[in-house]
Amino acid sequence: MKLVTLLIDQQPHLGVKTERGILDVTAAARAGKGSTLPATIHELIEGGSAAREAVEALVRDAEADGSAWIDAESAVYGPCVTRPQKIICVGLNYRKHAEETKAPIPEYPILFNKFNNTLTGHGHDVELPVASNEVDYEAELAIVIGRRTKHVGVEQALDSVFGYCAANDLSARDLQLRTNQWMLGKVCDGFTPLGPVLVTADEISDPNALNIRTTVNGEERQNSNTSDMIFDCKHIISYISRHFTLEPGDVILTGTPEGVVLGYPKEKRVYLQPGDVVTVEIEKLGSITNRMVAEKL
Repeated sequence: MKLVTLLIDQQPHLGVKTERGILDVTAAARAGKGSTLPATIHELIEGGSAAREAVEALVRDAEADGSAWIDAESAVYGPCVTRPQKIICVGLNYRKHAEETKAPIPEYPILFNKFNNTLTGHGHDVELPVASNEVDYEAELAIVIGRRTKHVGVEQALDSVFGYCAANDLSARDLQLRTNQWMLGKVCDGFTPLGPVLVTADEISDPNALNIRTTVNGEERQNSNTSDMIFDCKHIISYISRHFTLEPGDVILTGTPEGVVLGYPKEKRVYLQPGDVVTVEIEKLGSITNRMVAEKL
């Protein structure tokens, strides 16, 4: 399935995207069309196979009901996962990206975190903070965890995945590199556009064989493949779960490939400016686009 968050009257609704359009699952659940229907993406993730089967049945039954569908082009999207308990990020996880920034190849995954204030959806403006002059784009594959996971083995790790989506790990480089801790440059409001579609894991046979790219104002800046990851998805999940518990709905950003502004020589670095339009596209997961604007004070 391809799942989205619709914003209707400022409230998040769970939707399923098909070739016909988007079915509003939340509205159907509130109308009592199924006792096991989840009303939110987190209820769906936490509800396991019963919740998923209920949504799949709803989609089948709604095929004959034209009034149940929303046009995908006119929809207003929120982040496809709205309130993860944790947003965990992996730094320097593409070999060519580590090389372009002249960083040593990590021996272990470099982990840091973001918070829910950074989440935003496809089509929304992102404010460039007045505290920074060096905001960079970072196309990333995001993993969404589907069940409580602790001490999972590498070969079983992908069984814990609910789905995958595209993300942009926006980074204020001057704030990120001010100290040895990266957090400040990563947690500005709106710095994690996520979505628009969350594709369930059964539709992605190999998350480490996906083309990934970024354009800024239509100009290609990043073009790589998730096969360039130093630590692949199953190793990332296994490694994290050895140290703390992953919960349903947690999001893991798996790192960015080469082509970020930070990787250019200093004299050629042109960071994001108000009016710039950034699109992150991942094979089989679609693309998410956001316009950068000046922060409103």
